[in-house]
Amino acid sequence: MARIELRAIAHSYVASPGSEQEFALKPLDLVWASGGAYALLGPSGCGKSTLLNIMSGLLHPTRGSVVIDGRDVTSLAPQERNIAQVFQFPVIYDTMTVFDNLAFPLRNRGQRGKELVQRVQRVAELLDLGPSLKRKARQLSADMKQRISLGRGLVRTDVAAILLDEPLTVIDPHSKWLLRRKLKQIHAELAVTLIYVTHDQVEALTLADEVVVMDSGRVLQQGTPQLLFESPAHTFVGYFIGSPGMNLLRCELEEAGVRVEGQPVALDPTLCARARERGGPFKLGVRPERLGLMSGPKPGAALEAVVSRVEYIGNSVLVSASIGGQTATAKLLDVDAPALGSKIWFEFPPEWTRLYADEFLVSRP
Repeated sequence: MARIELRAIAHSYVASPGSEQEFALKPLDLVWASGGAYALLGPSGCGKSTLLNIMSGLLHPTRGSVVIDGRDVTSLAPQERNIAQVFQFPVIYDTMTVFDNLAFPLRNRGQRGKELVQRVQRVAELLDLGPSLKRKARQLSADMKQRISLGRGLVRTDVAAILLDEPLTVIDPHSKWLLRRKLKQIHAELAVTLIYVTHDQVEALTLADEVVVMDSGRVLQQGTPQLLFESPAHTFVGYFIGSPGMNLLRCELEEAGVRVEGQPVALDPTLCARARERGGPFKLGVRPERLGLMSGPKPGAALEAVVSRVEYIGNSVLVSASIGGQTATAKLLDVDAPALGSKIWFEFPPEWTRLYADEFLVSRP
């Protein structure tokens, strides 16, 4: 286990960057607590893998330092950091048996005998690879090969952290679900520091204790899955997390609320004052799961809309409706679904309604 600190880390693939736009990774500070399970979440090209490769030592940062358990390791090679990295495509030896693949990192460090066998068998048991130890790796399925790749990282007892770079991308959905559960179980049993890179919000929110959301080389928010869902610190986080994402409606700020397409929504006056200090543009945010329906108009609490789409998803229904020139979506029980083209009133519960100024959350005092 290890505590990993990233101090003022920034990186550019340009030899002599002259502006912020030339940095793939903008300056950031992050701390990963020893034994924690974390996820780096964001779209392709946002800087997740760059950050992971800086931690493992495969990439030297343009600026800043990497500190592991109080020791600056920025200039150290990967093998000197005691960090295991699992990649999107399994890195294994197809001609070796499963046992030999798992034993390879230990043999490479001079370990032999009974202790090696016991360690390999323990890791194989954790990953459900026991019955396959004598089989050649080339005979196995993609998810089994990825288990071997993961096992090669787990088999060393001196590993400070395990970094996983989208390891489930090439695996079929059912096997992905099983392996995700297995990763969660392994982390609980071994308490190793685990950092998981993915663009899949389901993987991130189910695996990690804390999620770091990135976009365009920046960290926009770090927090628990519940915090990211209920109080996104940036409109991108609200939009990116959730299926569908948060409703974000352009609005005009008033003394004690906002107006959306000319219709009022009451808000805490203190919140409005804080937003005014920060400056616009302003947006009103609410999750589809929190957006309700009212039987009739209620000024300041509900917005009039016309149903434009109804989508059934199991026992739920997504109801999209036009509010002037904008659209909002509510996730309801299918028994509450209104008819297409009908007039409805979307309710904005104050406790679940968020206000954003210049894309950032305006927090309550």
